[in-house]
Amino acid sequence: MKLTKTEEQLMEVIWDKKEVFMKDIIDEYPDPKPATTTIATLLKRMQNKGFVAYNLMGNSRQYYALVKKGDYFSKHVNGLIKDFFGSSALQFASFFTRQADMTADELESLKKIIDDQIERKKK
Repeated sequence: MKLTKTEEQLMEVIWDKKEVFMKDIIDEYPDPKPATTTIATLLKRMQNKGFVAYNLMGNSRQYYALVKKGDYFSKHVNGLIKDFFGSSALQFASFFTRQADMTADELESLKKIIDDQIERKKK
């Protein structure tokens, strides 16, 4: 299941804070702050999608993530690779390195990451 951009923005707050109350969520937004009812609606939708849950603390709800950030984005990057690159990570990497306007230093860093992964796979 996918989150909308607005839900992803809210989920970023929850991932960052780990456990968060409504007031803390609203405080994270720039002015003009969203209405409490807007955030409550988003949280309810995200609950229904299985992304967040809450603990009751008196009259307040403390929200927390049910889905890890890495798992969420990994699933969607893999979906992108499947949908646009025929499930070929090699085609994706080729496209990415040509189109991302990376500096030589960034490409060297990427090369080191790849070299490290090659070494891990060989072990």
